[in-house]
Amino acid sequence: MIRIFDTTLRDGEQSPGCSMHLNEKIQMAKQLERMGVDIIEAGFAIASKGDFESISEVAKAVKDSTVASLARCLPKDIDAAYEAVRHAESPMLHVFLATSPIHMKYKLEMKEDEVYERAVESVRYARKFCSNIEFSCEDASRSELPFLYRIIEGVIDAGATTVNIPDTVGYTTPQEFEAFIRAIRENTPNIDKAVISVHCHNDLGMGVANSLSAVLAGAGQIECTVNGIGERAGNAALEEVVMALQTRKDFYQKETRIRSTEIMRSSHLLSSITGVRVQPHKAIVGINAFAHESGIHQHGMLKEKSTYEIMTPESVGLQKNMMVLGKHSGKHALRDRLADLGYEIDNAELEALFVKFKALADEKKTVYDKDIEALLIGQYSQVEDGYELVDYQTATSEGKDAKTIIQVSYQDERIERVGTGKGPIDAAFDAMAQITGEDVRLQDFSIHAVTQGKDAIGETLVKIEKDGRMYSGKGMSTDIIKSSILAYMNAINHMESRRKRGLNGNTV
Repeated sequence: MIRIFDTTLRDGEQSPGCSMHLNEKIQMAKQLERMGVDIIEAGFAIASKGDFESISEVAKAVKDSTVASLARCLPKDIDAAYEAVRHAESPMLHVFLATSPIHMKYKLEMKEDEVYERAVESVRYARKFCSNIEFSCEDASRSELPFLYRIIEGVIDAGATTVNIPDTVGYTTPQEFEAFIRAIRENTPNIDKAVISVHCHNDLGMGVANSLSAVLAGAGQIECTVNGIGERAGNAALEEVVMALQTRKDFYQKETRIRSTEIMRSSHLLSSITGVRVQPHKAIVGINAFAHESGIHQHGMLKEKSTYEIMTPESVGLQKNMMVLGKHSGKHALRDRLADLGYEIDNAELEALFVKFKALADEKKTVYDKDIEALLIGQYSQVEDGYELVDYQTATSEGKDAKTIIQVSYQDERIERVGTGKGPIDAAFDAMAQITGEDVRLQDFSIHAVTQGKDAIGETLVKIEKDGRMYSGKGMSTDIIKSSILAYMNAINHMESRRKRGLNGNTV
């Protein structure tokens, strides 16, 4: 059995523009748990008060998966990590230290013996708090094997239950990495007392291939992210790793605990939270992954699906939209439909969502599943105590600047400003800049339809930058001007929220 260690909430969130606030992290963690992920790395506790808080809340919310926090080999990091995960049903401490010559010389400024002692001491210290300890040899794929044998043996003797061999910069190749892992297995005397894990980045497009090659050499855990998000070119994609092992079980002879029918929902949820869409031809979760346009392919598919499909759309949870709810539907019907879609919400969340659902149902003839998901995800994206839209009006004509009047409520105060611009959305953003008094730069702006039809919900993604940091916001409405105002407002709210929680957004 191959364990799946998901680092979407930690390494994945470090990808520019992929930051999540607390409610979004909890919702994503619950979905990872529902999918059957063995270990959820919820964050880096010492990084900020915000990271610490989110790890703690995820640890309290998740029951069926292990919850881990990353820590450097420093007592203060390990203390913070344990304090963050101690409420988890199954806590894990993940400590790391660089082992490659280039990192030891230029980053750590430490000799091999010093690195060895620091690693062993840190694992021994962490073991006082928790029995489940993972040690990572940062930049392992560029480390010297004799030193790896030594340090891995040392940390296992000190109490490490998992040793992680990361390809931190995505440098290795499948053949090299398989031989690398095999060498570690054959030359580390006590390796049978720990699980070998791998964490492969995708800089050369080989993250998944390297991870699977490591399985052939005896790795028992793969670290990955949903949609392959992560720093630089990202991490090995969870969905590709899982479906490769499942589809080619005849070759790999390994299984995972992942419920593959939850893959599409996980991918869609992450995309909706971060606003980062997967490319159409993305393996497993791209919209073209199960599309067949070629006449020859279509002819074969009509006779026998296996001619051009090596896995079924249903195996990854791909379903068609179901038009089942409308303005006469009640709360019970809405809750039942959400349960069918895999979402569990409490009564307070249902009450808030039902108000938005009825408003949307009055605007549309039919409410699709994706409309409902969009409303729910939009609800989780809201920031309490931030700016809230009260009303807006816009006017535009050929050859003249557009004007948009926006009224918001903020801290029990009503604020109204008039903005001007080359169009109604440009004018709306001008009004919002006046209201907030924030000097920000608009870095990205996009709108797409959530469902089909002329009355489809428009989802707007806005990314703003201030002081070298990027913040994102989403807005949803059948009116694209309103959805744009909401997106800009939510980006501002996220920026203020992250400041209060000790976070600074993503580096541009």
